[in-house]
Amino acid sequence: MHVDETKTQIAVTLDALIVAVTNGAPRVLTVDGDRLPSGPLDVDRHATLERGIRQFVAEQAGLALGYVEQLYTFGDRARIAAGPRALSIAYLALMREGAATLPGAAWRDIYEFLPWEDWRDGPPEIIATSIVSTLDRWAHGQAARSERLAQCFGLAGRPWDRERVLERYELMWEGGLLAENGSATGIGTPMAADHRRMLATALGRLRGKLKYRPVVFELLPAQFTLSELQSCVEALAGRALHTQNFRRLMADTQLVTPVGASVRGHRGRPASLYAFRREVLHERPAPGVAMPRKPS
Repeated sequence: MHVDETKTQIAVTLDALIVAVTNGAPRVLTVDGDRLPSGPLDVDRHATLERGIRQFVAEQAGLALGYVEQLYTFGDRARIAAGPRALSIAYLALMREGAATLPGAAWRDIYEFLPWEDWRDGPPEIIATSIVSTLDRWAHGQAARSERLAQCFGLAGRPWDRERVLERYELMWEGGLLAENGSATGIGTPMAADHRRMLATALGRLRGKLKYRPVVFELLPAQFTLSELQSCVEALAGRALHTQNFRRLMADTQLVTPVGASVRGHRGRPASLYAFRREVLHERPAPGVAMPRKPS
């Protein structure tokens, strides 16, 4: 029996979503302007997948990764228009922003690519002025589409669910609002291939993990102020938090401990320094960061 080899071939790539928070801005590392650090899996050269992605990041950006976890495997048939079936195994890495030492590598604001996800100053105007109206026409009275729109964008009395990042991206893709699907006036800065979909997946994962894992401390120095901690959480969550309640919850949950030192803070006032209390990892199963809402 003849086997069509073009149908059985699979190309596997490794892609890195490297996230940092700098001066209150969530950042992602890109190379060549619009793509993530990535490369083809070499079964002889890469003893493990994680070693492979670390090697690509070192070669393409000059950075050594710390915290890394496997994010998702992207394998939809429509990812690549021609050639063998393409699978991409994406990894999520968290680090403090360091200088990308190789040409073409740069840190970019995540909300440049996903502007509708930044609610720190309230609902982005673009949701009401462009996104919802366009998607409402796309739904055109179809119940399933209208329900997805309401769930994803908090319509008809539904709350805004900050973790539905990927669902919102995919809805906008289907509705023709993104350049990756051929829109001439796409919303947000596009990325190569489906790398913006990967970024949406990573942001949604991070927002979910904030509730039950202390991942935010991977993005902070060993010693930090409570203002820096709050700013970092707000940057990832995409929403402003109530400062007094946040500080009270930090004290109640005992995630951090004072180190007995201070730095000059806002308006020249001294601000106490804290450190992550790692003992909490052994004390309870889900030591996440509480996020009290800022009053409207």
